[in-house]
Amino acid sequence: MTEVLLEHPAPHIMNRPSLTAVLLASLLAVCGGQAAAQPSAAYPTKPVRIVVTLAAGGSSDIVTRLFAQKLSEQLKQPFLVENRPGGDSIPGTMYVAKASPDGYTLLLANTSILTIRVSLYSKLPYDPQRDFAPISMLVTQPTVLVMHPSLAPRSVKELIALAKVEPGKLNYATSGSGTPFHLSAELFKAQTGTELVHIPYKGFQPASVDLLSGRVQLMFATVLDVLPHIKSGKLRPLVYTGFERHALLPDVPTTAEAGIKNAESSSFFAFVAPRGTPREIIGTLNAEITKIKAQPDVRQRLLHDLGVEPGIDSLQEFEAFLRDEVVKWAKVVKASGIKMDDYHSATKR
Repeated sequence: MTEVLLEHPAPHIMNRPSLTAVLLASLLAVCGGQAAAQPSAAYPTKPVRIVVTLAAGGSSDIVTRLFAQKLSEQLKQPFLVENRPGGDSIPGTMYVAKASPDGYTLLLANTSILTIRVSLYSKLPYDPQRDFAPISMLVTQPTVLVMHPSLAPRSVKELIALAKVEPGKLNYATSGSGTPFHLSAELFKAQTGTELVHIPYKGFQPASVDLLSGRVQLMFATVLDVLPHIKSGKLRPLVYTGFERHALLPDVPTTAEAGIKNAESSSFFAFVAPRGTPREIIGTLNAEITKIKAQPDVRQRLLHDLGVEPGIDSLQEFEAFLRDEVVKWAKVVKASGIKMDDYHSATKR
């Protein structure tokens, strides 16, 4: 927990203070102390900027703008979304890390920024636990394993059996090395004892094109991205990596239901602030976001339109979750041998 140090006005030491001066000084000290103890009583008093490190129009941007609009309505100040894409999200992340910790510059962070990238890069210019204060997990986005229907398996158990009979012959596509989808697949491999070949692409679109054509056989993807192809029969869903079944795929079992232990995985979007932001401001934002996630129209939009699920409400649980996820993905990265460029190379992309 970040401790906020508050400065209280100290009375001057005089040789012969009058009673009136002493009383006045005491009153000022009390009033000043009360004001300092409640730095966020009027928060926010001006527009709040939310930095998104990915391009406009994507799921992270859409989710951010939904919450920004609701926060603007509830807190009576504009919450403005600013897109700063590029460099594997590192420049935008660093911009917020170095911002004033006053609650007026926030970051839309994700799984990669807060829990994965620290294990992928040999060096990073930021430490997710040292440089940021968690505010709230907005949404979580588990993945679904889909398969080209030309393959014989009708269930994930049959797929695992086939992969063990023919190790290294099945391949899976991802939108890039080191992404949450890549690590979800590596976790699946580790927990099932299978050998699948990774085929990385530069983005979801080229990966999905080759999956739909049968050039690659498998992919871990978001529900929303593959739902139309599942409904049309062009892809076969096998297993969902959430703790509970997804409302849009009620017939698809979870990894636990399929007998695969500790294979749950998901990406998430969250608001964080520069470390040192007053705890009162963090608490205000967390409480307002929790109210937003409970609104029926928001839940409908998230679950049925965007295919994501409301995230953890409790700030303490979210902080514990982040610590656990850093350890979890570090083990997966180490076991898989995934290596990424130095962050200086990433910032040039």
